[in-house]
Amino acid sequence: MKRIISLMMVSLLFPVGSNAQDAKPAVVREQGHGETNKFRQMYSEMATPNMYRTASGAPGPAYYQQQADYKMNIELDDKNAKIYGEETITYHNNSKDRLDYLWVQLDQNQKAKTSQSPLVNNQRMATSKEVNAFAKEYLQEQPDRGFHIEHVRDSKGNPISYTINHTMMRIDLPKPLNGGEKITFNIKWWHNIIDYRAEGFRSGYENFPKEGNKLYVIAQFFPRMAVYNDVEGWQNMQFWGAGEFALPFGNYEVNITVPADHIMDATGELQNRKQVLTAEQLKRYQLAEKTFDNPVIVVTQAEAEKAEKGFSDQKKTWKFKAENVRDFAFATSRKFIYDAMAVKLGGKTVMAISLYPKEGNPLWEQYSTRVVASTLKSYSSRTFDYPYPKAISVNADDQGMEYPMICFNFGRPDENGFVSEGLKNGMISVVVHEVGHNFFPMIVNSDERQWTWMDEGFNTFMQYLAEQDYMPGYPSRRGPAAKIVPYMSGDQKFLEPIMSNSENIVQFGSNAYAKPATGLNILREIIMGHELFDYAFKTYAQRWKFKHPTPEDFFRTMEDASAVDLDWFWRGWFYTTDYVDIGIKEVKRYYVSPTALVVEEKAGAKEKSVRKSKEQEVPMVYLLPDDGKDFDKKLEKPFQVSDNKTLADYVNENFNADEKAQLKAPKYFYEVTFEKPGGMPMPIIVALTFEDGTTETQTFPAQVWRMNDLRVSRVFAVAKKITKIEVDPKQLTADIDITNNVWPQTAVKSKFDQFE
Repeated sequence: MKRIISLMMVSLLFPVGSNAQDAKPAVVREQGHGETNKFRQMYSEMATPNMYRTASGAPGPAYYQQQADYKMNIELDDKNAKIYGEETITYHNNSKDRLDYLWVQLDQNQKAKTSQSPLVNNQRMATSKEVNAFAKEYLQEQPDRGFHIEHVRDSKGNPISYTINHTMMRIDLPKPLNGGEKITFNIKWWHNIIDYRAEGFRSGYENFPKEGNKLYVIAQFFPRMAVYNDVEGWQNMQFWGAGEFALPFGNYEVNITVPADHIMDATGELQNRKQVLTAEQLKRYQLAEKTFDNPVIVVTQAEAEKAEKGFSDQKKTWKFKAENVRDFAFATSRKFIYDAMAVKLGGKTVMAISLYPKEGNPLWEQYSTRVVASTLKSYSSRTFDYPYPKAISVNADDQGMEYPMICFNFGRPDENGFVSEGLKNGMISVVVHEVGHNFFPMIVNSDERQWTWMDEGFNTFMQYLAEQDYMPGYPSRRGPAAKIVPYMSGDQKFLEPIMSNSENIVQFGSNAYAKPATGLNILREIIMGHELFDYAFKTYAQRWKFKHPTPEDFFRTMEDASAVDLDWFWRGWFYTTDYVDIGIKEVKRYYVSPTALVVEEKAGAKEKSVRKSKEQEVPMVYLLPDDGKDFDKKLEKPFQVSDNKTLADYVNENFNADEKAQLKAPKYFYEVTFEKPGGMPMPIIVALTFEDGTTETQTFPAQVWRMNDLRVSRVFAVAKKITKIEVDPKQLTADIDITNNVWPQTAVKSKFDQFE
């Protein structure tokens, strides 16, 4: 039978009829492939550098950006919840391109009857529904929302042709606008203000039905110029609701007429404070400008409560000017309490301000303005000194939105004034977050419509640092690596790379806020270190303040300013849904053989052939694997490096006294094989625990995986016996499964125990 099998094998190697002496064995090879190493450079993923955006990540010599200046007269009709406006826009074409038309954003149209937004969402029939919700969805006529454009005219009053496409309006220019030219045109419009709590929107009014008052937080309220840049020309993607805003910088002069009993603040510096505040309120504000330790109440709760009981038929116009901002927003109500304090930033004084109704107290009076001040200091220290004259926090229920110099934030006590710890921390966190948006994207002006993570992710990371600056040990919701594990270990069908368009993300908060923030924290804590990361991040912020950066500009700047190759990290963390899972596959223990003879007997002739004679003998140390028998006794014998010399003899002959004093004395040798079931490379952080209870931590850079993406081995030569080896003991890498992180495998936690 053996003979037959042998003949059959031969027949497979040599085809019938061939000459066996001439034929060659068939060789089976796999197909060739391109470079798949996860540490390859990202030339194929990133845009090619050019004169607009350099390979270093900095703006290039040909970089440009457009400018849009606004002069507006706005009137708010409090009784009917309407807003009327007329704006004159001067648009500067700073590119070399000829523009035949301009694009204007009409974001209020996202709620218009003709809006496409409700039609793109998945819809299921509910078997039960609250009466109010049922009536709103199936019985009631949809309210009149969206812009009513009364005219578009040139500077001489002549009509200009325009076309409205949902949330975008194309203005067809009478003649092309060449590079270096500017054009001035006028738009008159009005729209009904949305009850944002009832209808769901980013701005509008909050209704107080018991007293008949409204609190207005007004944004996206006027036709706004879209961005035109070197990356994609016009950024005229429709506003579907998730992706926020891409806007050019410009200067604003805005006059806002409201009922005379309203208190207001807005983007920009108030030009007529003496005319809109009482003499006593003006005096208090002037005191606040010189007070740096505690807020000064400018409009008291008693004054606000008195105002909210009456409804003035008189009007007041508040006048604001803002320079080099990308947007404009305001808040107004007769219910507002107003406090302020001064903040010293660099060589200038900035005002931290809060507006809130009595329903916000005592929470808001105690925390809001102080948190604004702390946030400005924290962000400024890590990016650039806050350049604007003020930062305002407005209390609006169910809100969390940001605009230049002003933001709208939730957080109120219950009807009895009770403030839970969770409510307090939630309110503090949202104030930090929304005030922080002044830096990203209001100043470092990324494209929110395309890349939510470039503002929300950066800002969430900075929020985490600012919260810890505000109070060390603050219970931050996002930032630390372990908090992203439930998301990254989830069903891959519901995960998208961070580098996904804002409208295409299923788990929006985790993808656009938490994961990028966690990635930046991992870079800072374990990959780059604080010094390199902080310098590079500040370089990015300063390079791109008041400009329009892209993701590549950030990626390149971080490497350019730190000399750390991060292509592997950008690709894995931002361009894929790879997750981190690193574990211990095997641990082998070795000892130094007490004699060379034992090794020679086992190695036999092969080992002896290396040694030509006693005179030419090379001293050798032989390490043998632990066979489980009397391991400790084997270590008690002197280590011999030849037939008649110990390791101590060799040391005495080859090292002087100073050198011997610095020598290590390893006694135990452990070969540890690490495996990587997860696709994401990451540094290997290894904690060694010794039998005397002491510990030692070693970190191996992510590049340890560059030659083998599945497993790598490291040898630990130590003086004391190791009783425990643990990978990532402080959970700094977002490892999704910690059950394979410990040797020996005893009392290992479940991978989700830390979240229970």
